[in-house]
Amino acid sequence: MSDLVYPPVIAAARTMFRVLGMRITIEGEEHVPATGGAVIACNHISYLDFIFCGLGARQSGRLVRFMAKESIFRNRVSGPLMRGMHHIPVDREAGMASYKQALGALKAGEVVGVFPEATISQSFMIKDMKNGAARLAAATGTPLVPMVLWGTQRFWTKGRKRDLTQRGIAITIKAGEPFTPQRRENADAVTAELRARMSAMLDTAQRQYPQAPKGPEDSWWLPAHLGGTAPHPSLQEPTLTESEAQ
Repeated sequence: MSDLVYPPVIAAARTMFRVLGMRITIEGEEHVPATGGAVIACNHISYLDFIFCGLGARQSGRLVRFMAKESIFRNRVSGPLMRGMHHIPVDREAGMASYKQALGALKAGEVVGVFPEATISQSFMIKDMKNGAARLAAATGTPLVPMVLWGTQRFWTKGRKRDLTQRGIAITIKAGEPFTPQRRENADAVTAELRARMSAMLDTAQRQYPQAPKGPEDSWWLPAHLGGTAPHPSLQEPTLTESEAQ
C-alpha cells in the first residue's frame, strides 16, 4: 500500500509536539506487533486522539488505519488527508461496508485503530464500549491491543473551546499487553475484558500523571473521583447504538 501522505502528516505532528513543548510519555509500545494485522482499541477523550494513538505505534514502525466518521472524509481539508492515509470511513447508515473494509485491512497485515466508546467520554472515564474491535480481532485471528491516552483532553475535547497554544502539557500514551480473541468467543465478554484492562490502565495513567490543575477553574479536565469537575459518567451523553457507531 502506497503511503505518500502519512509521512508528511507525521512530520507535521512532530513539529507541533516540539513547538508546544509537549511532555510525551509512551509506555508499552513494544506491545504493538511489528508485523502482521492487529487491532488497537483506544479510549476517546479528545478530538486529537488519533494523532497520539498513532504515535503509540510508531516505535514498532506501524501506520495505523483508523476507523473514523464518514463526515470527516467529506471535509475539503481533512478528507484528502484521511483518504491519503488510508483510514476507514464509518457510515452509520451502512456500517457493514466499513466493517468489511477493516477486515480486509487486517487480513492484509495492517494495524486498524478503533475507538470502541464510539464518542468522546466527557467524564474522562471509560464509557460502555461497542464490540466491534473484539469482533474484528476474533474474525481475523489478530491481536487486540488495549491503549489509553491521558492529557489530550486539555487541548481540545467535547464541550470545551479548543486551546492549541498551551505549552508544556504532559501527554501519557500507554499500550497494554495484547490478547487474541478466538472466533467462537462471545464478543461482549471479550469487550468486557477489554474495558476492564483499559479502565485499569487509565486509572494508573491518571494517578501517575505529573501535572495538576492550576486551580478550581482548571479542574474541569480531571474526573470527579480524583477531585475534578468533569461530569459523573452517569451524566454524560449515552453511547451511540451499534448501528449508529458502525
